[in-house]
Amino acid sequence: MFALNKCIVRACNNLAVSTIDENGIISDSKNYCLDHIPNPGKAQQDIFNYIQTHDTIMGLNVTGMTISGIDLSNKRFIGCNFMRCTFTNIHSENFKSIMSMFDFAVFADCNILKGSIKFSSFAGCNFSHTLFTDSDLIQSNFNGVQALQSSFDDSDLYNSTFIKAKLINTSFRNCNLKKTNFFDITKENVSFKMSNTREAIFDERGSMLFQDINGTNDQTSENVEGSL
Repeated sequence: MFALNKCIVRACNNLAVSTIDENGIISDSKNYCLDHIPNPGKAQQDIFNYIQTHDTIMGLNVTGMTISGIDLSNKRFIGCNFMRCTFTNIHSENFKSIMSMFDFAVFADCNILKGSIKFSSFAGCNFSHTLFTDSDLIQSNFNGVQALQSSFDDSDLYNSTFIKAKLINTSFRNCNLKKTNFFDITKENVSFKMSNTREAIFDERGSMLFQDINGTNDQTSENVEGSL
């Protein structure tokens, strides 16, 4: 897992970002957070270069960083910290994440296709025009996410949680929802067409709504399909 080093500025409680040493290895030495690091541009470029030149990245901490326009295809992140990062225009296939944290991150205009994300946390994230289609999103935490015009279609969401999520114009078509927890969600124009919703877990209000979706009310699915 990533090192829990605090920023070396005494009054700052932020986590320090990872440093890349002269041998091109992630160092656990003390460092500044992104707000206080003397040369943030160089720090970000060093980290981007490390990501681009390694297929497996372990213990990387880039909390608060903006990551835009880079290809994460076939990259494997293990025990990394992307909390409060901003991801924009990320178009990747076969992205892999194990035991990594993306809490309170922002994803805008991202396509993460055929990914494999397991035991990871996306709590409080904001997804806008983002696709996680044809992916394995297993035993991961999506509690409190806000998803706008996004898609999880054709994905395996086994034992993941979306408690108190706000879902607008978002699709879960043809998904495996076995043991997926949707307690107390807020939704508008959400499609679960062809997904095994009977295997998912809903609160009483959610279950009533899903009876409409799986029964005679097809308007929701049609609206989502037209908006994505």
